Amino acid sequence: MSAAKAKGTRWEGVIAAYLVESGFPGVERRALAGVADKGDIAGLPVVVEAKNCKTTTLAAWVDEATVEAANAGVAVGVVWHHRRGKASAADGFVTMSGAAFVELLRQAVRD
Repeated sequence: MSAAKAKGTRWEGVIAAYLVESGFPGVERRALAGVADKGDIAGLPVVVEAKNCKTTTLAAWVDEATVEAANAGVAVGVVWHHRRGKASAADGFVTMSGAAFVELLRQAVRD
C-alpha cells in the first residue's frame, strides 16, 4: 500500500471511530467498489467521502461525494477532510454542495 493510500485509510478509520464514539454504533469503513463506490463510511443516512490530502480540491471532492451518494441511493453526500496539524476527526471539515445542505435541512425538519 502506498503512503498516500495508507494515510487515507487511517483518516477513514479516525472518522469511523469518532462517529462510533459519538453515538453512531453501526458506522464502519466501507470496502472500495470502483465505479460503483458508495463512499468511505457506511452506516449513516448520508455518504461520507473521506479525504486526507496535501492539496485541497473541494469541487472535485464534492462532485465525487455527489456521485457516490447517487450510487448509494441517498440524497446527501459530504466530504470529511482532514485539517492540517490536527489529528481528530472533530477538528476536520465537512463540506457539501448547497443542494446537499438544503436536503439535509429538509430531512432534519421532517424528523
